[in-house]
Amino acid sequence: MKKLLVILAMLVAMNASGQWVQTNGPGGGKVNCMSVAGTNIFAGTYSGVYLSSDNGTSWTAVNNGIAYRNVEALAISGTNIYSGSSSVYLSTNNGASWTNLGLTGVSIKSLLVTGTNIFAGTYGSGVFLSTNNGTNWTAVNNGLSNSFVYSLVVSGTNIFAGTEYGAFLSTNNGSSWSEAGLLNKSVNAFAVSGTEIFAGTNSGIFLSTNNGAIWTSVNNGLTSAYVFSLAIIGTNIFAGTAGGGVYLSTNNGANWSAVNNGLTSTCIHSLAASGTNIFSGSEYGGIFLSTNNGFSWTTSNTGLTSQSIDALTISGTNLFAGTYGGGIFISTNNGTNWSTVNNGLPHLYIGSFAVSGINIFAGASYYGGAFLSTNNGTNWNPIGLTGHSVHSFALSGIYLFAATYIYPSGSVFRSTNNGTNWTAVGNGLTGTGVNALIFSGTKLFAGTSGGGGNGVFVSTNNGDNWTLVNNGLPLNKYVNSFAVSGTNLFAGMSDNGGVYTSTNNGSNWNSIGLVGYSVNELEISGINLFAATFNGIFYSSNNGASWLQKNQGFYNPAIRTLLITNNDIYAGTYGYSVWRRQLSEIIGIQNISTEIPTSYSLGQNYPNPFNARTVIRFEVQKLESRSQNSEVTLKIFDITGKEVATLVNERLQPGTYETTFDGSGLNSGVYFYRMVTEGFSETKSMVLLK
Repeated sequence: MKKLLVILAMLVAMNASGQWVQTNGPGGGKVNCMSVAGTNIFAGTYSGVYLSSDNGTSWTAVNNGIAYRNVEALAISGTNIYSGSSSVYLSTNNGASWTNLGLTGVSIKSLLVTGTNIFAGTYGSGVFLSTNNGTNWTAVNNGLSNSFVYSLVVSGTNIFAGTEYGAFLSTNNGSSWSEAGLLNKSVNAFAVSGTEIFAGTNSGIFLSTNNGAIWTSVNNGLTSAYVFSLAIIGTNIFAGTAGGGVYLSTNNGANWSAVNNGLTSTCIHSLAASGTNIFSGSEYGGIFLSTNNGFSWTTSNTGLTSQSIDALTISGTNLFAGTYGGGIFISTNNGTNWSTVNNGLPHLYIGSFAVSGINIFAGASYYGGAFLSTNNGTNWNPIGLTGHSVHSFALSGIYLFAATYIYPSGSVFRSTNNGTNWTAVGNGLTGTGVNALIFSGTKLFAGTSGGGGNGVFVSTNNGDNWTLVNNGLPLNKYVNSFAVSGTNLFAGMSDNGGVYTSTNNGSNWNSIGLVGYSVNELEISGINLFAATFNGIFYSSNNGASWLQKNQGFYNPAIRTLLITNNDIYAGTYGYSVWRRQLSEIIGIQNISTEIPTSYSLGQNYPNPFNARTVIRFEVQKLESRSQNSEVTLKIFDITGKEVATLVNERLQPGTYETTFDGSGLNSGVYFYRMVTEGFSETKSMVLLK
């Protein structure tokens, strides 16, 4: 009896497992800001703060305590590191942990620390000041006629604020502000060198030598006038622009020259200097490093997992990811490592893939056309559709179909020679864009959007003619995605429209749930249907009659695309790169009843004894105190109390569930299974007999 009590105590203490895990890439993404503290470089991104202590060779996410991670401002004072997102956060241990300093719910665009004062520039709420390290904040907007504050800088005892419509100056720590020129210009960045103040605006760069009384345009050679960022190293001034990359001036802005060799992303949001090294943070290409004053750049993205993933595919054992602005990445080891494969790819916004033998087709967004690789992405060649956004592909025999959009309308194109030639096959199609294509038998379905043509069209002659099959579909929603399972055709809808199904080739459609969710992609694995949404991943094993949310492990489960391989499911996210989870962890649990139980319960496994598989049934009651689902774990332990399997680790809606335990890899003996949820736990024994 004493031994059993010891085992049960060990069961309670076991940690959870079985969840989504972020892969090691693809590296890169949007970098909003950077700051340097000694040998440590911090980068603020859409997915939080990253730290490099080896000059950008590698990056580590340091977000413990940051609730909202779109970090747009960083400031450093001694050992204090401040970050701004929808609050101001403080770390005193190089980002290992963060404390919320307040201004929660306010969008922080800029931070400045001078002495004991912390200033926060916000989007729409002006400037706030704290004189006690963030314990209290006071709005200091007297005289500040524009409340959108993008940049802050100190020059001596003067504080400058760059706003949406000009610069402002305070000589009394923010108690009052006065206009300081650059009216009707968006002042995005400042840089100070002695008595010289440089301002980067949407109309180029300006210089003042008298505290903003007079500004002089210094734009000679600056062919890209929208300036996001500025940095100074010695006598060199660097400017990061929107679309023109990085510019360098060696004579106080009198002349500028582009220094972009090696930059694959030319929209530069942030710049930071560390010794003689200059780092540039880009729109979607991540971070670049130059050790020679910008004359050449190399990517510095290892560990910086902030990419937005729009497409995933697999060819053999190679996993490909199409990104929003970073091009195409390949992993040959299930996401452990990623590398770019963009040779010949002039357009880096990739939204779709198709694979046929050794042919890998890539469709580019933003009118980039289609591309083909026959050597696993080593090289890419354009195959037409230039000027078209390619949203989707479909393959059938010798036919390759592409769903496209080109202003002001969209169409379907067909090729019989791997994209060498294309023929428009849009007779009967209406709408401004074709979002999705899929074959069900010999029938080709197209999901469309806009222009009064929302819905589904079908072709029975390889695209020559199309017929609208919309009965039952909401006409104010777009069709984002399709999936086919036997005679069931599924459509994922935009604008919180959920999932619809047709069992008669589109003649009629019925809603099968997830209303309130925009469904970006659908994937099928056997009888299992998966839906990617902005609120995570949902799973159904009964053709959509019921759904389970499968988000365990995600921080921000905004999912754009899914890919299922033999044993794993991959999720491409918005701003958090690629995640992976074992398929068996998801499909091992099924909701077998829609009736709501009156209590929690754990049933006896059956059969028992068993060899080597057994079924465990359990019930989850509705929580009366709140509408949230129950966090449920169901784990298997051996006679010593060692955890040998986690069958369930999910937030489940009320219902009756079954899951299967496979003990084929275990020795015969007595095992325990334990269910734990809010206010309930129960342990039962079972016998594995081989």
